[in-house]
Amino acid sequence: MIDFTIVIPTYNGSIRVPDVLEKLRSQKGTENIAWEIIVVDNNSSDETATIVQDMINSWQEFFPLRYVFELQQGAAFARQRGLEEAQGELIGFLDDDNWPDENWVAQAYQFAQVYPQAGAYGGQIHGVYEVPPPENFKAIEGFLAIRERGPEPNRYQPQVLSLPPGAAMVVRKQVWSEIVPKQPQMSGKLPGGKMVQGDDWEPLMYLYKAGWEIWYNPSMHTYHQIPAWRLKRDYLLSLIQGSCLSFCPLRMIGAKFYEKPMILVRTIVGNSYNAIEHYFKYQGQFKTDLIAECKMQIYLSRIRSVFYLLNRQFKD
Repeated sequence: MIDFTIVIPTYNGSIRVPDVLEKLRSQKGTENIAWEIIVVDNNSSDETATIVQDMINSWQEFFPLRYVFELQQGAAFARQRGLEEAQGELIGFLDDDNWPDENWVAQAYQFAQVYPQAGAYGGQIHGVYEVPPPENFKAIEGFLAIRERGPEPNRYQPQVLSLPPGAAMVVRKQVWSEIVPKQPQMSGKLPGGKMVQGDDWEPLMYLYKAGWEIWYNPSMHTYHQIPAWRLKRDYLLSLIQGSCLSFCPLRMIGAKFYEKPMILVRTIVGNSYNAIEHYFKYQGQFKTDLIAECKMQIYLSRIRSVFYLLNRQFKD
């Protein structure tokens, strides 16, 4: 019987996957834990399959390493496939650019025993930047899956979309399988190459709706490798827009029927007020202040999320 399965979704990760697997090979404190690793190749066009198969052929650890191919692109589909293939009672999702500390598996497993009410939980994710981030970057670093919520365990607040990223998240397989729809709503790409994210939070909102708690475990440390291109203006604005377009669809999952109209109104009114106030505060500075421009993108994209939701429901 397997206690813990690590699922690594990857797309064109031939360079990144070996590094995260080496970090997992060096895990400590797992002598009494039966665990496995599954790499889910999300229809890569590089040498990911060959690289992983070569590692499997030379793998001599007591915990098995497996390779799975998922044709339908999108992290949500890769995670779902990995969970279906997993034999563990607990599933630890790790992105291929997020390196776990040497005791990550042990700490992840132990937390589940101490907090049985936690349907899902994440840990501390620290940013490892190829180049220094812009000044005041901490205000938006959460969009790069950075999480540092202090030294004590605490509950997230899903009702206001305070949730752990899927980059390093642990879930209970049975809970997910019984509650989370197999076909995600947050499909990823939109026409024109735009992204609607939220694919990692959608399952958590269903868990929350079913009464499960979502927790933060400060003893689980991972280190997100962030290349220079992910700090570029165009990428950050696109990332924020895609993330915030999912704002209202995600809020609707956890909301009661009578709460939904007010959420839509408050989203438009509150973010319109914030956008106007922000505009006058930073007027004339948006071309030189990247963080100010990114914050404006947050407000505007949350407003757009209302119309994205309504348009999607109309088409359905």
